[in-house]
Amino acid sequence: MSPIVKRRGEAFTLPSKYLLFILTILCTGMIIITFNTNLFTGPLNSFAGIFVVPFQKGITTVGTYLRNTTDKLSSITQLLDENERLKNQIDELTIANTTLEQEKYELIELRNMYQLDDPYEKYEKIGARIIAKDAGNWYHSFVIDKGSDDGLAIDMNVIANGALVGRIIDVGPDWAKVQSIIADNASVSGMVLSSSDNLIVSGDLELYRQGLIRFSKLVDDVDKVSIGDKIVTSNISDKYLPGILVGYISTIDDDSNNLTKSGTMTPAVDFEHLNIVLVLLELKKNVNN
Repeated sequence: MSPIVKRRGEAFTLPSKYLLFILTILCTGMIIITFNTNLFTGPLNSFAGIFVVPFQKGITTVGTYLRNTTDKLSSITQLLDENERLKNQIDELTIANTTLEQEKYELIELRNMYQLDDPYEKYEKIGARIIAKDAGNWYHSFVIDKGSDDGLAIDMNVIANGALVGRIIDVGPDWAKVQSIIADNASVSGMVLSSSDNLIVSGDLELYRQGLIRFSKLVDDVDKVSIGDKIVTSNISDKYLPGILVGYISTIDDDSNNLTKSGTMTPAVDFEHLNIVLVLLELKKNVNN
């Protein structure tokens, strides 16, 4: 069967694309004949006016419609491309805005921390961002984005919100690892600020579920120490600079030896929500060194 004329039952049909092609050829041929011969003068002129001219107008209308449709499709394609470009710009601006908001938040937090560390203004310090932490809900061990290239060294003290966080236990060129005072193997030589009595603060991750850590070896013969008293780092600490706020006494119990007391304390730092810390760029002087 011919690819042009298709048989459908007893009738012959011609695909519309071929019909349009044939009509276009006929129209073009009539136009050429009209302008180059006198074929359509006289009686044929009326025939041309009745049949040919409307046919030409129809072809012109179809051509105009097709051209307009093509222009619209081109415009739609351009609009889609422009829309995609604008969406990419919006994504880039969203990312940039988020970054700026994060930097603004960190700047505000850092400024607040510097305002809160008035008691330690004599120490040179540097701000650092926490970039990693050990498993668990609390920041008992974490990594900051400053290192030896920034002047950091092992045993330098780390504070946040005007209170003790911990100390550096390892350092690289652009990073340092910090052990906080709530870690199980951490200990701090502390002092009750109101009475100058010494004690030992010990980390306890299990107890910190209640927001507390332990203290022990408190000598308080005359019961001067009470709940709510501040505990700061003592002058005899071998790792920590003196006078840094550690926390507040929560409970006090007499030890079985009747000579010392122990109990629990609430750290002054929220070890569940840490982001920015300050590193004191000074090491505790140790007479053994």
